[in-house]
This record gives sequence, C-alpha cells and structure tokens, in this order.
Amino acid sequence: MIQVKNSIQIAAMKDAGRITGEALLAARDALREGITTYELDKVIHDYIVRAGARPSFLGYAGFPGSACISINDEVIHGIPSKKRVIRAGDIVKIDVGAYYKGVHGDAARTLGVGEISSEAQKLIDVTRESFFRGIAALRVGNRVGDIGAAINAYVVENGYSTVKRYVGHGVGTELHESPDVPNFGTAGRGVRLCNGMTLAIEPMVNVGGDEVRELSDGWTVKTVDGSLSAHYENSVALVGDEVVILTQIDPQF
Repeated sequence: MIQVKNSIQIAAMKDAGRITGEALLAARDALREGITTYELDKVIHDYIVRAGARPSFLGYAGFPGSACISINDEVIHGIPSKKRVIRAGDIVKIDVGAYYKGVHGDAARTLGVGEISSEAQKLIDVTRESFFRGIAALRVGNRVGDIGAAINAYVVENGYSTVKRYVGHGVGTELHESPDVPNFGTAGRGVRLCNGMTLAIEPMVNVGGDEVRELSDGWTVKTVDGSLSAHYENSVALVGDEVVILTQIDPQF
C-alpha cells in the first residue's frame, strides 16, 4: 500500500533528510586516499547519532554497517571493512539513511578520490544528471514509468546502461515502501503520482552492461562485466506542483 504523507509527516521527513544529507557531506569531507571504508562508516555513524537520529541501515536485514560503501565496479551494498582501503583513482559510492522523528531519509552519492579517469568522471556526471531528468517527470498525474523512462533515455543517450535488478522506492515511516521506482520503464505506465508521495529516486548506472551479481557476503553487488558503476540518490516529496528534495544540502552535491 502506498503511504501518502501529510504536511506534518513531510516536515519530519525534511528533518530526517537534512541529517542524511549532512552525514553525506561529513563523509565527503572525510574521504581521502588511505582511509578504510570502516573509518568512513564511523564518520557517518557518529554524525547521525550526534544529530539525535539512528542510522537506518545499521542492522537492517542484518546489514552490519551504518552506510553502504561500494567501490569502482561495486554497484551498491558494499559492507564497510577495516581491511578495505580506499585508493587514489577509486570512485566510491556512499549510501546513507537516517531515522528521525519516526521517518527515514535515504540518499547516495558517488565520489572520486584524487585524480580519476575522464570516463569515471563522465559516469558520475551522467548518473547525477539522470536523477534530475527523472524528477523533472515527477508531477501530479504523471506515472512512475515517466520517471524511469526519462532516466533511462538520458543514460542510454550517453552510452551507458541502467541497472534493472535494483530500483528506487517509496520512503517514509519505513525505509522501503511502495511503490517501486525503476530507473527504466515506459512513459505513461505504472502507478499514478499524487500529492504527498515521498520517493527515493536512485539511478544506478554502469559503463558496460546492466547485469549485476551479488557476492558471497550476501550484500555486495558488482557489475558482471567488471565495468565501473555509479549511484546517485535523494529522497524527494511531491507537494502540490513542487518537488522537494529532502536530502540535498549542497545544491552542487
């Protein structure tokens, strides 16, 4: 069942979203060559807790970290580890959630470490822009398929592929709510969008094919062909004629 939010719930989601976005900024500031993914996860955990919130991911279905930290050909759900050292040239996906006042924020960014390849930078830029192409279709009366069609068209136009196995979703009192929001689809099809919907829109884009595989740790997802992958996500609310991005603190990030 789709949970349409009232003004009080959306106000709470703005607070949860702010904490989520600020935790991502803290991670951005801490990210450097030589840091472990465990250390980066601790920065995120400590920021969320200091803000009076709880990391949404910690313990979720048994996940052991406060953030999913995935590197290079890892798409999503990378487990923080004391043994995983971030190197110059890596692209790092950081996915964060914060639970506050009974609701969740959910957001992700892909960041380059030091000097990265031009291909990696283009992938990051295309993935970010595809998110904004998607939310341009987020209008009352449109359908979920309009969002995915807009994302996928831009990604394919740039020679990349969208991941099909994992999708965006509703977000609110639960971290994952209905409806699913694929990053592909047919315009004019799917659930109709309405006032008060809150969604996590999250393009996952690969340089190569769209096929992915889950590793034996039960979480980490990689591209099958070993190509680079990027991820960009925000929680958003549809309020009348306006799309409110709940988790973006820095407009350039």
